[in-house]
Amino acid sequence: MRSDDLVPAEEICSLYKVERTFISSLYESGLIEIVTLERKEYVPCDHLRNFEKMMRLHKDLDINIEGLQAIHHLLDQVQKLQKQNVRLKNRLSLYES
Repeated sequence: MRSDDLVPAEEICSLYKVERTFISSLYESGLIEIVTLERKEYVPCDHLRNFEKMMRLHKDLDINIEGLQAIHHLLDQVQKLQKQNVRLKNRLSLYES
């Protein structure tokens, strides 16, 4: 992974005004990834969208980490079902033509 694809965890804390423990909790729950380089922790850019979503749910709705895990799991399932639905519609359209 290239270093320009990483955002320092401390920078995320100051930018989003969150505690460092919140980022650690998200990492320990498997909701985001943390990469350690030269004893400094970074969050990959492709995990920032998920971090922002979880942070908003946590701050705005006061949802705890366990609730965030459940929401993340359900959103993943919905996304998989939507993809499966598109594939099935495409297969069905082959037979309808």
